[in-house]
Amino acid sequence: MKKNILVITLFAALVLNACKEAPKKENLESTKTETDDSSNDDIEIMTSTSKDGEKLDMSFNNTKGTATLNFKGEIIELAQERAASGIWYKNDMYELRGKGNDIELKKDGKVIFNHEDDIVNTVLQDKEGQTLNMTFNNTNGTVKVYLNGGQQIDLVAEKAASGIWYKNDLYELRGKGEHLELIKEGKTIFKN
Repeated sequence: MKKNILVITLFAALVLNACKEAPKKENLESTKTETDDSSNDDIEIMTSTSKDGEKLDMSFNNTKGTATLNFKGEIIELAQERAASGIWYKNDMYELRGKGNDIELKKDGKVIFNHEDDIVNTVLQDKEGQTLNMTFNNTNGTVKVYLNGGQQIDLVAEKAASGIWYKNDLYELRGKGEHLELIKEGKTIFKN
């Protein structure tokens, strides 16, 4: 009798264990199928404009490591290369390199498209010795501000009657010429 109960218990344990394992295997297969679906690809789309007004439309598939460009109606497929910094894509004829918003496209070694943001760096000091480091991106209408080398404050240009006006939810940067004022929540924290 004890032998029969032991056999039945072992058999029941094996059946229950087998039932537990089957759904796990099914979930793995369906997860793999979902991962292979191209709708889950990490895709970024950008457009860059040269000084001459030419446009370069770019679609980057970060999952597959490819870039698809549209330049003057020509569709160009490129594969990602290992870059020290920034981006680097190429094929037998074309090469796309860039860092930040700066982009350069070459065809057979000759530059056919170039975009560089208009960047201006400046440092101001007030009477108390505080420093205000600023990196203006005139192309994008943004500025990165560092008060006394502290954390980065990102501001976006606003339409000013004269001079400059940049702001975000907490800060405002206003000024004209060399005279600037950084305001945090309505209180001046830097003025030269």
